[in-house]
Amino acid sequence: MKSSKSQPPSSREISSANIQTTFRSHARIRSLKFGASLVLGVWSLVLLATMNLLAQSYSVDWFTIDGGGGVSSGGSYTLSGTIGQPDAGTLSGGNYTLEGGFWPGIVLPSSTGVAPTLSIQLSDNNVVVSWPSPSTGFVLQQTASLGTPAWNNVVQTPGDNGAIKGVTLTLSPGGAFYRLMKP
Repeated sequence: MKSSKSQPPSSREISSANIQTTFRSHARIRSLKFGASLVLGVWSLVLLATMNLLAQSYSVDWFTIDGGGGVSSGGSYTLSGTIGQPDAGTLSGGNYTLEGGFWPGIVLPSSTGVAPTLSIQLSDNNVVVSWPSPSTGFVLQQTASLGTPAWNNVVQTPGDNGAIKGVTLTLSPGGAFYRLMKP
């Protein structure tokens, strides 16, 4: 007969208290990992959002997805823009109109022809505003603001040396904007 001391055990007994302790410690580690990941993720989102908010010193009121663009120039005029802004409305000023969008708008030629190029030079406490001569029918106008412009005719009669027309105006506080208008 064999003694039980000389034979290796055929099974191993584990107490139920030891199993529960092991299971609880694994559950605690899993919940700690999930909780730490959740807290770390939330703080990362908060920091990223804060950095984005604090990095901007300006705002964009609206945006579009554009399809490209370019620059077009002719004479003294240059126009740069993008393609694919179907929500851009019609822009107009003076004798010019610009319609944005995927397809070109109706091209309306100016009824006055090409406007002369306006030159503005600073000279001491004066501003010299001039344009090529002959340019018949044009009136020089000025305004203090482009926000809600109130254009007024310049009172002085322009001088004309046969090549250039112009006026010399005294500088005033604030800004002034000038244009040639053909009534």
